[in-house]
Amino acid sequence: MTTNTSQIKQALFELHQNKLFELFVITIIVLSALLTGAKTYDVGSTANLIISWSDNFITVFFLVEILIRLSSEPRLLDFFKKGWNVFDFIIVVASLLPLEGNDTVLLARLLRIFRVLRLISLIPELRLLINALLKAMPTMGYVVLLMFIIFYIYAAIGSFMFEHINNELWGNISISMLTLFRVATFEDWTDVMYETMTVYPLSWIFYLSFIFLTAFVFLNMMIGVILDVMQKEQEQYQRDQGEGEAAEVHWLKQHAQQMELRLERIEQLLIQNVNSVTKRHDL
Repeated sequence: MTTNTSQIKQALFELHQNKLFELFVITIIVLSALLTGAKTYDVGSTANLIISWSDNFITVFFLVEILIRLSSEPRLLDFFKKGWNVFDFIIVVASLLPLEGNDTVLLARLLRIFRVLRLISLIPELRLLINALLKAMPTMGYVVLLMFIIFYIYAAIGSFMFEHINNELWGNISISMLTLFRVATFEDWTDVMYETMTVYPLSWIFYLSFIFLTAFVFLNMMIGVILDVMQKEQEQYQRDQGEGEAAEVHWLKQHAQQMELRLERIEQLLIQNVNSVTKRHDL
């Protein structure tokens, strides 16, 4: 019985790791996304019936696929030790909500939209990008905080100086921050600048210095943080896969450490032999 169970687990594991099966799962996910988009169109009753049956098939397939992955694990709890497995499990369970009933139909439809996010867990490159983004968020938070401080200072200055020119854009500090966000995104920002320049000709310094700080300095800081984390994630991925320059460097470091340990052992043995020979000579 134990042998049969282990054979079944091994067969399910090989099926889950099969590239054709993974490609089929990706195809089903893409089909699910297309069906979600098709539901937003006004189609005939026959097309609605086909979409409904296809959606039910996709839901059942995802359930079977997640059960295969659960069954292929040596221990059930090992499946939930990986964050992406938990993410897939939540998406699949959430898509099982029935589409009938006024209370759950909207929630069920919204949750089924997120099934396309399962592409992230299946494609390693997408997982790499998401992991890099998540790990970069703490550092990016400090950049955002610094940007908020700059926005707040410039908004206070703009509110004090330009309120009498245009109360709708500079009436208080919160509205001024929204106006500065418009300036930072280059949404007709010259119209705002020319309006204040009619009263304060040198107000262009205010706008250009703000744009330089936000659009150039802080944006490049954001990009630098993300690129640094992505490089580290790429190197870690290459080490895990045993591919690329990072894997070769890691292999060299490991073997260098092993050689160093062996040399230390040889040195200790030599010292012990020399001490023993010295003791014998003294006797």
